[in-house]
Amino acid sequence: MTSFALFTDVAAVAVALSSAVAPPAPPSQEALDAAIARGTEIILAMQETGDPPLRVAVGGSDGEGAVVEASEWPYEGVYRVRGQIPVGYRIGGTSICALALLEAPGYAEDARRHEAIARATRFVCAALDHPLMNPKYDGGYDVRGWGHCYALHLLLALSRHGAVPEGMEEEVARRTTELIAALEATEIPEIGGWSYSRPQGWVPSPVSPFMTAPVLQALMAAKRQGHAVDDGVVERALDALERCRTPSGSWAYAADGRSPPRRDATPGATGRMLSGESVLLAAGRGSIPQVRGALDAFIAHWERLEERRAQTGTHLPPFGVAPYYFYFAHWHAAQAIGQLPPGERPEYARRTLELLFRTRDEEGRWNDRVFPRSAAYGTACAILSILATQAATTAADLAAPAAAPAAAPQRGRRRGGGDPMPVPVPSPGSGPDAAPDSAPESASLQAPVQAPTERPTQPNAISVRRPGAPIAPACGMRHSRWAASDSRIAS
Repeated sequence: MTSFALFTDVAAVAVALSSAVAPPAPPSQEALDAAIARGTEIILAMQETGDPPLRVAVGGSDGEGAVVEASEWPYEGVYRVRGQIPVGYRIGGTSICALALLEAPGYAEDARRHEAIARATRFVCAALDHPLMNPKYDGGYDVRGWGHCYALHLLLALSRHGAVPEGMEEEVARRTTELIAALEATEIPEIGGWSYSRPQGWVPSPVSPFMTAPVLQALMAAKRQGHAVDDGVVERALDALERCRTPSGSWAYAADGRSPPRRDATPGATGRMLSGESVLLAAGRGSIPQVRGALDAFIAHWERLEERRAQTGTHLPPFGVAPYYFYFAHWHAAQAIGQLPPGERPEYARRTLELLFRTRDEEGRWNDRVFPRSAAYGTACAILSILATQAATTAADLAAPAAAPAAAPQRGRRRGGGDPMPVPVPSPGSGPDAAPDSAPESASLQAPVQAPTERPTQPNAISVRRPGAPIAPACGMRHSRWAASDSRIAS
């Protein structure tokens, strides 16, 4: 286990985030509802039928059912297979967009969404038979696992909501079982977990926390819904996730388990910090301070992470992450908020929503790539982020708080000279005495917290803050000092 330096001496890095700075105004409840409604319209308009259209048989037996059209929302990045968008991206993008349409309010009465999700479900199920979706492969750079992961999320959500398209009940049940088996079969040998970049041959290799966390969410959800899941696969993957932590509390891009990762990769690590810590807490292996620290890192370093959004290339320095991790990070930040004690959720919700809306374009889209097609994926992630945040809070929570009066700060120790650093003031309902709570399962794909006991919080931990006070970065001393010195973070 890491010593978790993330939360030590937080008072020493709070100068640029002093409590006198007013928080930015989050979007109103009306703006959130309008954004979801507009987002669903954008996603519906972007569904593609293909040329020629894909047609599949549904219902009946022995292929004697009706032949109907299937449609998709392919995620487009720079990676191609023989010049084409890989089928794993096509399945994954389609599944995430369908999830957003399914979870957004008003689905039951919206015939257009019913039809779009039926076409998407047909596409996903048919595309799983593509040769490049076979779980038996030799490794290399390969994204079929993303398709397996998010297809499972979609089919589980359809079953959970009683929304399986008519005539597809048997196929969805069968495909769900197949997807669980595919993910179990493709775990990294000996080490556990998953990765989309592996050496040739079925040999131990570094685990990707970006991929392992959402796969674990899917398998945990499958088990909750009564499906048989190999507990050994889950436990090995959880072990693998824990090995991705660095001593500072950051997360490695990949770790092989042979030696603990040392390099602090924040700001680029903030997305995988959120997904990994959230899943570990849901499995009873993490802690609320660790989830809180990941959220703080995301907020403090958001502007640096945003520098990679909608850029050409992939995995470029200095952060080594592709642009598509931007809305992935927002989605997992929203899920993580639901795991905090109730008294802490409103401020984090307001902050993350305000950041999310900074990147919404004038047409109401979110896009983290240079490809127009991928606005469907970005907008879907944004909708799911909003819904997860709403599920963890109330409308009153999300209203902008009144500006808090400046208080004379308590004084912490000096670090490296300069003025003494202010220590945040406790607020009701927060801090080490606040009881942990879990949010209801929602569009966030969040696995519920299994009643964890919060580990003792350090005396200066950032969990103690008054309403409206800026959130201090707690992300390892090295990059916390960097964040505090960046004037943009204080705005």
